[in-house]
Amino acid sequence: MSLPAIVVGLVLLATAQSLADDFYKGKTIRFVVGLAPGGGYDLSARTVARHIGKHIPGNPNIVVENMTGAGSLIAANYTYSSAKPDGLFVGIWNGGFVLRQALGDKAIRFDTRKFGWIGAPTKATPSCSLMAHTGLKSLKDILAANRELKMGSTSPGSTYDDLPQILNQSVGTKFKVISGYEGTSTILVAMRRKEVDGGCWGWESVRTTARPMLDAKGDDKLIPFLIHKRVPDPEVKDLPLVTEVIKSEDHLIAYRTWVGTHEFQRPFTVPPGTPKERLQILRKAFADTMKDPAFIAEAEKSKLETTHVSGEEIDKYVGQIYSITPRTKELLSFLTTKAKN
Repeated sequence: MSLPAIVVGLVLLATAQSLADDFYKGKTIRFVVGLAPGGGYDLSARTVARHIGKHIPGNPNIVVENMTGAGSLIAANYTYSSAKPDGLFVGIWNGGFVLRQALGDKAIRFDTRKFGWIGAPTKATPSCSLMAHTGLKSLKDILAANRELKMGSTSPGSTYDDLPQILNQSVGTKFKVISGYEGTSTILVAMRRKEVDGGCWGWESVRTTARPMLDAKGDDKLIPFLIHKRVPDPEVKDLPLVTEVIKSEDHLIAYRTWVGTHEFQRPFTVPPGTPKERLQILRKAFADTMKDPAFIAEAEKSKLETTHVSGEEIDKYVGQIYSITPRTKELLSFLTTKAKN
């Protein structure tokens, strides 16, 4: 390429970037969260929303809305098919739908590879907990009791729903998943009412949103009994790991494939077709927010664990998930069919 052509290209790029920078002045960006207020997704989105505006050229206003239903599938569908791709709409929904689509789930009517991934504020550590009113305190107790236990869930495609089913398949638990809750906060209410016995979701969310129940006494106490990886928190540092209790190599591979979506938890996305320069602005603003001392201080005060995952990294994770082998796909196929059973 000749020098004049390079110069022209740089000028055009700079002009396009300048126009994109000016675009956000006086505008409002909608953050639409697919799960209920009071849970980890909602807390994360609202914390980011309070700080990201100052990192976007033009300093737009940020408003947060909740669009609940089907474990955030309604919000994901809206982001893909209905939201205007103008850089003023950000959807925050369950990244587990990436695996669902890779498995061929007919309920997923969008292509997760076409979203614009802004980034994710954390990586998740799946865990499972049970209420003390069950009289059980450990996975060993659960297996020995050999009885059905009700686990609260939002919908297929979520940690709440999938992990109990995976444990049933690979370890021999007898969890019955009760779906339809709008989010963590409503599942916690159901636990206290004894509608369900427990649930599985990210420890980063549990340690924050369920803190009063973790600290409770008697039947109202929430007891963690299984976790994905070692973390320093005293409440879970000695728990058995999922990878320790699954003995079959095939099931271990399947579990590790499933848990891959937890490398980008609570992802922030824009609709397909959003101008690339606006996506880049939002990606940079998101990354800058994750380093913002004021954001970090608020996150720490709320016990909101943050580990920035860039949009580019998420693109790579999504590509890896879509490279799923036929054997692993076969082993995980029950995740897309169990809702029909």
